[in-house]
Amino acid sequence: MQAANTNVAALFEPIRFGTVTLPNRIAMAPMTRSKSPGKVSTAEMAAYYKRRAEGGTALIITEGINPGHPAGTGYPNVPGIDTDAELAAWSRVVREVHAAGGFIIPQIWHVGSVRKKGMEPDPAMPGWGPSPIVHPANAQQGESEPPHEMSPQDIGVTIAAFVRAARHAEALGFDGIELHGAHSYLIDQFFWEATNVRTDQYGGRTLGERTRFAVELIEAVRVAVSSDFPIVFRFSQWKQGDYQHQMAKTPEELAAFLRPLSAAGVDWFHASTRSFDRPEFEGSDLNLAGWAKQITGKPVITVGSVGLDVDFLKSYGGHESGLVSLDGLVRRMERKEFDMVAVGRALLSDPAWARKIREGREADVVPFMRDHLSTLM
Repeated sequence: MQAANTNVAALFEPIRFGTVTLPNRIAMAPMTRSKSPGKVSTAEMAAYYKRRAEGGTALIITEGINPGHPAGTGYPNVPGIDTDAELAAWSRVVREVHAAGGFIIPQIWHVGSVRKKGMEPDPAMPGWGPSPIVHPANAQQGESEPPHEMSPQDIGVTIAAFVRAARHAEALGFDGIELHGAHSYLIDQFFWEATNVRTDQYGGRTLGERTRFAVELIEAVRVAVSSDFPIVFRFSQWKQGDYQHQMAKTPEELAAFLRPLSAAGVDWFHASTRSFDRPEFEGSDLNLAGWAKQITGKPVITVGSVGLDVDFLKSYGGHESGLVSLDGLVRRMERKEFDMVAVGRALLSDPAWARKIREGREADVVPFMRDHLSTLM
């Protein structure tokens, strides 16, 4: 449990984010909820995000939102950001978060080859991917039908869907956008050698070569939105089906991956890890976000088991989480290893987590229990 006298001031310094100033360094991590029938977010969703803003969270990163692409979704009841009804529903969410004093960005998420036939909105639509390879996570579940291999024309159509989603987000009053390039979904499938064996310009033997799709997507989004509208890019080393995977095995490989994305127009990087306090490479205590900041010079968001003693996989497996000290997080923030911290499960259990931490009321924080996953799903 965190000591009552921990100085958490570094977590509550303001920071510039595009055209706005966030009052603190705490974000809500994106977490899929599958509670949007017909792909339309609800009044309950608006209230869900509003409670976190009222509780002192500066920046809400929404659950993944599918762009207007027929193969974009792989899970039921995930919201979209394309039709009139979808846009009207998100407008309400944005208004309520802003009214509560918070700021909010949508995470735009295309699942790629994770999708299986039978999913909404068109059950006949297969997954799309860089290569006709069954996604390792699907293969572990007995799936044998390969996805549709994306042609250069398909790639153009998909990028256009992301661009349309980004334009919608800015028009709705969101404060920026996050592109989901992690966890072996579509953008990440182009990075991963297990799912991308292309021999054209979108493939390659090295990780740096396989950034072409993401670079073109980021460049297109950057041109489509205002120059001061932040683009956050989420990435991860681990993949579904291979949670121990290390995409970049050295700082040099990580630099060859991140620098093209940064040059394409990424403003912030969001490094997804299971534990924020895990050093990424031997010989340094820097975590993945810290390396991203050192390599690119861009502001970064860290995430992973903040304030909890088990990672999310163990939570899903039934392990209960206990509260732990924030001392290590604060020390890393004080030395400017990263610029913001995204909090997930702790904000599911306690929407007022940020306020309680700021006020020194650690003893009042509601511990995360498995039952709180019902808030998510």
